[in-house]
Amino acid sequence: MDKTLIIKAKGGLGNRMLSAVSGLIFADLTGRRPIIDWRDGSYAPTGENAYPLLFDTPLTTPIEEFDDFEGPVSPAIWQGNLRKSPVNLIDEIDPKLHSGARVYRRFCTDLTRLDAPEDLAVFWCYLPKFGRLTRHLRRDARFRGKSEDALLRDYLDRYFTPNARVREAVAGYKERFGRPLIGVHVRYTDRKIAVEPLEAALDAALKKAPDARIFLATDNVEIQNRFSARYGDVQFTDKYLPEDGARLHLPQADIEKQREAENALIDIHLLAGCDHLICSRHSTFAETAILIGQMRGRSVDVDRLNATVVAKRVIQRYI
Repeated sequence: MDKTLIIKAKGGLGNRMLSAVSGLIFADLTGRRPIIDWRDGSYAPTGENAYPLLFDTPLTTPIEEFDDFEGPVSPAIWQGNLRKSPVNLIDEIDPKLHSGARVYRRFCTDLTRLDAPEDLAVFWCYLPKFGRLTRHLRRDARFRGKSEDALLRDYLDRYFTPNARVREAVAGYKERFGRPLIGVHVRYTDRKIAVEPLEAALDAALKKAPDARIFLATDNVEIQNRFSARYGDVQFTDKYLPEDGARLHLPQADIEKQREAENALIDIHLLAGCDHLICSRHSTFAETAILIGQMRGRSVDVDRLNATVVAKRVIQRYI
């Protein structure tokens, strides 16, 4: 059997896309065949792999082929548990582990080594861990000298091409919205970004480009109403937003999961296609859009001087 790396997921769409890119790079570093497993119920019905539903992917091996795998697995905690998601397994062991910054190390193959002997390994981390892969990347001629942004964008292009419905919707919205277009991303459910700095940055951008239109991507209906009241002609996509401000993409959510996942992808790609983007890079949703759209020089990170956010971002790369 070819050595294989199963890439599990937990968390939001930006988190799992960038985390999966970490896993795909690790698979190439270790010479393993990658398989992405998004059966946790957040973006498709529980038990159904959302990844091949959302993306046109070159990865075609069904994850179900490995559910009854009986050989050794790295790490051993997944032995006999390959049908489960990280959330399920953590809940069974100790739900308190969900809040641990290093918990992924118990559920992810050892990233410090490339020679794990097991035929099957499992990769999972809540956030991308490129800091822990840097030493390996520098030693591999395929990756040496490439910027992190270029590397991430390459893997996003190869493995995360959105499905036909998303592509068609993005094209239609772009035609309707027109140009120039200022994108704003506001996360405001389980994690709330301060709104006032975003509005201040948007006010400054509108002074420079008074004819620009605004595209707002948010997960909160109150934020959508607030921006519409303040700025008037604000563009946004047609998607479901809970009236109570609850987090949308959860396994227990009673929504059309694949369709709302596609709607989130539409928002990411519309943000990526804007002329200017205002956001907090503390959100991987916005960071994913920046990478896809090569927007590093055309985006404003309102948390760029927030010492707590910056320190957390740096620490999370390496722990």
